[in-house]
Amino acid sequence: MLLDTPICDFGWQAPDFKLKNANGDVFSMSENLGKKGLLIMFICNHCPYVKAIATRLAEDTEQLMAEGINVLAVMSNDYQHVEADSPQNMLRFAEQYGFKFPYLVDEDQQVGKQYGAVCTPDFFGFNHLGELQYRGRLDDARLHNDPNREPELLNAMQLIAAIGKGPKQQTASMGCSIKWR
Repeated sequence: MLLDTPICDFGWQAPDFKLKNANGDVFSMSENLGKKGLLIMFICNHCPYVKAIATRLAEDTEQLMAEGINVLAVMSNDYQHVEADSPQNMLRFAEQYGFKFPYLVDEDQQVGKQYGAVCTPDFFGFNHLGELQYRGRLDDARLHNDPNREPELLNAMQLIAAIGKGPKQQTASMGCSIKWR
């Protein structure tokens, strides 16, 4: 089912969480909320929308991390019913696309629910205070690899890092619904 994300609720405070990656390493929101902010994104392995942007996502997030902006990805799908999203397949998917960010398993789906995540991909850009400043899409290329794309997420996170505020104009991300239990 194709869904769009809601508009940005500027200033919404990010709830803390602790999640493990597929190797069992623990990551928390609060420990990753850096001086330049934090991008939390809800993605999965099987979604055609995530697959279509995965290479661009890896490139843009690598640039953000090089600039001191932290990035976490969360997989909230019920992988018992969608085997492609299992932790082992998360490792393969991350390696295939060269993801440098932690890719975390939301085993009980609580983080996805707390954040109000609705689809994959769903991007949440926070400033250094943990206040939501971006809830838009990756870029304007949608499912295509357009070299002339506008990297909206990258630009928004750089703005948030610089001034603590996100752009007023944001275009919703769209993708597959999260597979809830």
